[in-house]
Amino acid sequence: MNYRLIALAAIAGMLSGCATTVGPASNPVESYWKGKSAGTFFARFAPPVSDTEVGSQTIYNWRGGYNRIKTQDGRSMRVSCSAQITADADYRIQQIRIVADRPGARGPSYCAELLVGE
Repeated sequence: MNYRLIALAAIAGMLSGCATTVGPASNPVESYWKGKSAGTFFARFAPPVSDTEVGSQTIYNWRGGYNRIKTQDGRSMRVSCSAQITADADYRIQQIRIVADRPGARGPSYCAELLVGE
């Protein structure tokens, strides 16, 4: 079963690297948080581990959501989420790029379950 999950994750990673989107946010986490305060995000989920200023924007490296969950097939696993969050000069989130994710309790993304709450 682990080989199937690894293969599925590898294929999904390859396909997501090929996709280019223009327009609305490309992931549910970004769709939910875009335009909201980075302070609200960090207060709710933990402060960033590092940041880098790029022009008038700041890119934050964030890790959190360390937990043990039970998956849909009844297995227990340790999970966490890692993301790069870009905020503008007004501290508003402009982009969230998920860097590391695991399958969640109810679906394919623990990060989406944690950060969007759906």
